[in-house]
Amino acid sequence: MNETYATVAPSRAEVDALPGLTVVEFGTDWCGFCKMAQPLIAEALSGAAPLRHLKIEDGSGRPLGRSFRIKLWPTLVFMRDGKEVGRVVRPESASLIRRELEQAQAAER
Repeated sequence: MNETYATVAPSRAEVDALPGLTVVEFGTDWCGFCKMAQPLIAEALSGAAPLRHLKIEDGSGRPLGRSFRIKLWPTLVFMRDGKEVGRVVRPESASLIRRELEQAQAAER
């Protein structure tokens, strides 16, 4: 799992071209909700099948977040072969994230 939010984001076309399962996490390092969610995200993603985890800093004027219509942080977008298959906004439990992850994994079958 990535520790900090990347300040340089890939383009939407680059994200849409990623094969397999990808979790795109939007937030900021200074966001209280994001900080509180980190242990839950780490717990949910630990032991999961291999996946790509992109942790992207979001904010006003950030095109990737706008393309996903991100309103609140953290938001986790679950993608399978470039298509959104699930989303969790401000997760309150690891089980909620894990359930969405399992549904995203099932989308490949």
